[in-house]
Amino acid sequence: MLDHLGDLKRTHHCGELRSEQVGEKVTLLGWVAKRRDLGSLTFIDIRDRWGLTQLVLDPEYQAESHAKAKSVRTEYVLGVIGEVRARDAKTVNNKLATGEVEVFVQELFILNNAQTTPFPVKDDIDDVGEELRLKHRYLDLRRPALQKNFILRHQIGLTVRNYLNAKDFLELETPMLTKSTPEGARDYLVPSRVHKGSFYALPQSPQIFKQLFMVSGFERYFQITRCFRDEDLRADRQPEFTQIDMEMSFVQPDDVFNLLEGMMVEVLKLLNHDVQTPFPRLPYADAMDRFGSDKPDTRYAMELKDLSEAVAGCNFGVFADCVANNGVVKAVCAPGAASKSRKEIDSLESWLKQDYGIRGLAWLKYGENGVTGPIKKFLGEELCVKLFEQAGGGQGDIMFFVADTREKANQALGALRCRLAEMLDLIPENTFEFLWVTDFPLVEFDDQASRYVALHHPFTSPNDEDMNLLKDEPGKVRAKAYDLVLNGFEIGGGSIRIHRRDVQDAMFAALGLSPEEAEEKFGFLLNALSYGAPPHGGIALGFDRICMLMSGEKSLREVIAFPKTTSAYCLMTESPSRVAVDQLVDLGVTVLHAPKKES
Repeated sequence: MLDHLGDLKRTHHCGELRSEQVGEKVTLLGWVAKRRDLGSLTFIDIRDRWGLTQLVLDPEYQAESHAKAKSVRTEYVLGVIGEVRARDAKTVNNKLATGEVEVFVQELFILNNAQTTPFPVKDDIDDVGEELRLKHRYLDLRRPALQKNFILRHQIGLTVRNYLNAKDFLELETPMLTKSTPEGARDYLVPSRVHKGSFYALPQSPQIFKQLFMVSGFERYFQITRCFRDEDLRADRQPEFTQIDMEMSFVQPDDVFNLLEGMMVEVLKLLNHDVQTPFPRLPYADAMDRFGSDKPDTRYAMELKDLSEAVAGCNFGVFADCVANNGVVKAVCAPGAASKSRKEIDSLESWLKQDYGIRGLAWLKYGENGVTGPIKKFLGEELCVKLFEQAGGGQGDIMFFVADTREKANQALGALRCRLAEMLDLIPENTFEFLWVTDFPLVEFDDQASRYVALHHPFTSPNDEDMNLLKDEPGKVRAKAYDLVLNGFEIGGGSIRIHRRDVQDAMFAALGLSPEEAEEKFGFLLNALSYGAPPHGGIALGFDRICMLMSGEKSLREVIAFPKTTSAYCLMTESPSRVAVDQLVDLGVTVLHAPKKES
């Protein structure tokens, strides 16, 4: 028979007791982590989110509780009243915060029993599939490692709120049900029952509303808010996510940079990590040219080198012809990788051909006896050594070459750089390297849509000196946009916004929106800009991504309480799911194709 909680009140958490409490009578509440029956004595480890305490049940001390404990199993919920005693010196557990003491149980209360769990509720469960963990997420969340992640997540959020409050920001809420826009191809749509045939969109970002707060004169806004995006997922994306959203009036990029740098200094203090400011800044074009990425990981070197000039007119036709046809030959040196086998090199080439569409991956090794490799016979020893020198490599290294358009060469070698850093164990642990990437292009041409699209969003301000190019040469316009990068992940993106109606009209025109369409979709914003909108700008930070990086995890799912799979499916609740026909009729919705249930 189970016991009632009644007036049982805990006096201490399960991670709290120390030698100072020896002799005290205490009450603990928690879950059974482990039970060990030694016949004359029974030991139970009781756990809550603060830690773990060893209980001792001795028939000579309390026979009734000792007998009762025989029925206890892991994950039972217990309450105990007992006396704190010092452990024998031989049994002290130095790995446990409470390892110097144990509680001799006087009264045992079994508050609930538990079925055998589908996997052990402990940290070392590498052999347990993620699908099983997600299906029983409430059990997975009991594990100390995950609870530590969510405690850190709470602390990060609290630090951000306190920091921004001290900087005169107001936490203001924006709507969850809003309007779909021409840029909203990935919107989650919500049918309206009252206005049949019409739909709300869940926000991908509070972008327009936070700009309206600036028009309203609040000047400094922030929100830790949920956003939604119906796109293909990967380890660092989820269909619903949390972002730290902020906006400020009368600012330039430097003001945003200074504010954010101070905030990240405070956040990293949670890990006792000192962050040096100001963060480095790198123009977008340089980031692509040097690292092949607009979110480069700067914890290691291995920069891309343009060797086009050095190989122009050489005897290797692939290189010479590429340069002659306005392509580039770029390379990256992998330090200490000369021992890599031909099989490993071929697998890298196959991957780059398939994923990045390059024609081939050339390579040279610099060993003790000089340079070797398939293309050495075309280049000669002297040129090969020169290429290593120009690329910053030397003996013991491999140099990989891609001859293609600048864009393809940068993308392929940028990806290869990251892969090699992992293979060669070049990425230092417990290191946080921040970087501002600046001067993004304002727009890029979408071949499929046959028009320009905003690289960030259509409310980003052009650079002042490029404003005259917006009408006739929008592809040459730089944006007042910036991304904050941490360890190779974009953790935030922002910009100075367009605050003038005429400039916003010109931006919409550059994106191919007619005045009528712009008015239909964004009339409320355009009207607001006509009533004295101040210059303003801001940024949105990926809260989940920051928590993932600070927790040392590889997947967002380890820092989101109830995440979806890579197919946007919740294994625990089995959603999305079908709904009753009556509900669809009430909403005025017809389903053309029955949804497939997750297998």
